[in-house]
Amino acid sequence: MRLLLVEDDSLLANGLTGQLEGAGFSVDVSHTAREALVLGKQEDYRVAVLDLGLPDGNGLDVLRAWRRAGDGFPVLILTARGDWQDKVNGLKAGADDYLAKPFQTEELIARLNAIVRRSEGRGLSVVKAGGLELDENRQSLTLQDGSNHSLTGTEYRLLRCLMSRPGRVFSKEQLMEQLYNLSDSPSENVIEAYIRRLRKLVGAGAIVTRRGQGYVFDDQN
Repeated sequence: MRLLLVEDDSLLANGLTGQLEGAGFSVDVSHTAREALVLGKQEDYRVAVLDLGLPDGNGLDVLRAWRRAGDGFPVLILTARGDWQDKVNGLKAGADDYLAKPFQTEELIARLNAIVRRSEGRGLSVVKAGGLELDENRQSLTLQDGSNHSLTGTEYRLLRCLMSRPGRVFSKEQLMEQLYNLSDSPSENVIEAYIRRLRKLVGAGAIVTRRGQGYVFDDQN
């Protein structure tokens, strides 16, 4: 799941990146308002974490610009503890949640998963499609026969992307955008390799190849 982290504190950003990636997110980091504006408009993010105090501008202005441009991905804002006005202004500007500094990373991850679930119309931390259940907290998959299988981080991110939007065709480029951040340089063949591995687990009919288009999760097979 592609995430944009907008945080000018490099030490905090680096620490959060590792923990977020361990929770199944593919993270791009921006330290400035200007860069965040550009990334939010040109990349396909599923969620963003936005600090309000940026060196070249206010995070609220970034949020307002995203919303004016029609970017509807969920946004969690980070605020100074006790600054209730920041919270109110953030929610009015289009934020989906807020978290006061200092915070526990476990709470941040839980809140992020919650706002993504709400954006997808789900109430549980389990993605269900085609008789399969993908547990976001455990990053594991339960098959129709009840057997449970642990997934690698990349397997989880890829399967979550497909299962959360069954029937939608994803090109290789779109899948790579969700699996890897801007600093990664994976080969395009890596998608085919992971698709083959997942098909051995979920069945060949669950992930369908659309020639010349990409891949789609078939929840009717």
